[in-house]
Amino acid sequence: MKIFLNLVSATLKDMLRDKMILFWFILFPVIFMFLFGWIFSGTGSPIHFDLGVVVEGETPLSAALVSSLNAVDVITLHQGTLDDEQDALAEGDRSAVIVLPKFQGEGSVTIPVYYNAAEQTNHILPLMLGEILNGVERMILRQPQMFVLDVQPIQSEPISDVDYLLPGILAMALMQLGLFGSMRLVYLREKRILRSLGATPLPRIQIVFSEIAVRLLIASVQALLIILIGYFVFDVRLAGSWWQIAAAVFFGAAVFVSIGYMLVSFARTEESANGILQIVQFPMMFLSGIFFPLELLPSVLQPVVKVIPLTYLGDLLRGVLVGIPYNYGPSVSLLVLGAWLIVSFSAAVRFWRWD
Repeated sequence: MKIFLNLVSATLKDMLRDKMILFWFILFPVIFMFLFGWIFSGTGSPIHFDLGVVVEGETPLSAALVSSLNAVDVITLHQGTLDDEQDALAEGDRSAVIVLPKFQGEGSVTIPVYYNAAEQTNHILPLMLGEILNGVERMILRQPQMFVLDVQPIQSEPISDVDYLLPGILAMALMQLGLFGSMRLVYLREKRILRSLGATPLPRIQIVFSEIAVRLLIASVQALLIILIGYFVFDVRLAGSWWQIAAAVFFGAAVFVSIGYMLVSFARTEESANGILQIVQFPMMFLSGIFFPLELLPSVLQPVVKVIPLTYLGDLLRGVLVGIPYNYGPSVSLLVLGAWLIVSFSAAVRFWRWD
């Protein structure tokens, strides 16, 4: 044990001398967290609509409709002619334009609504207008409302963008640590340092596990910094216990350390190892859903998503850290990550070369 701890200490001191390692494995995830936290922590501008109203004939019904529209807080009415209001709509000064015809007699009435579909929030407006018109219709006909929604939210606190991003940033940091941390062994092998160490009485297995232990230690520092920034700076509330979080972090780090060693086993130089890791890193980062919901990806990519280990680490961390419902469930995520750990570790042992 003393030999192992001395190896861990020596490896850690050697890594801390490299300023680039400190930047990419410690400072970069922290900067990333601050940057994206500030971008997505705002509550955003409240929804508001500028509605142009064209009244083609003054009637008690049109007056009631205008009064009902004017009573909605998020709507500001602008009355004018059809040409003027459509020009304002084309210039972006109106969210939509509704035309109230001269209501005569009974029967259904078609009410044209023009809106700017380029603004995503404007898609809500026709639904709002339809509900307002239905309310006025029920009031005129004196018909009671048939269906009443009984809304019962099951989530005590709303999930913000930062809540979703924090587990994703942590998953990305663990992935990069595991993948690019393996470059150190390639460097030691290329400089024939591993061969020299192998000629000493030091057990080779302790040399490898000391490297793994240092990466797990760095992973714990990464996770602690990211979580503390999220908690104290961006008010992210943790759902799981610290034991659950620590277990998920160490397990995820171990998976990607094994994957990293497996990948660099097929590289002879640092340059080739870096190329292999880059090829693997980018698809995982952008196809795993750690920064956006998986539903936004095309269906043709869904089979790829389901084999990427980062997909399941992000899903596991979101559930453990902030309580976001799992896409696959903790059991499935642990099973898939465990399979990746066994396969990658076995391949790393099978194909690793000491010189």
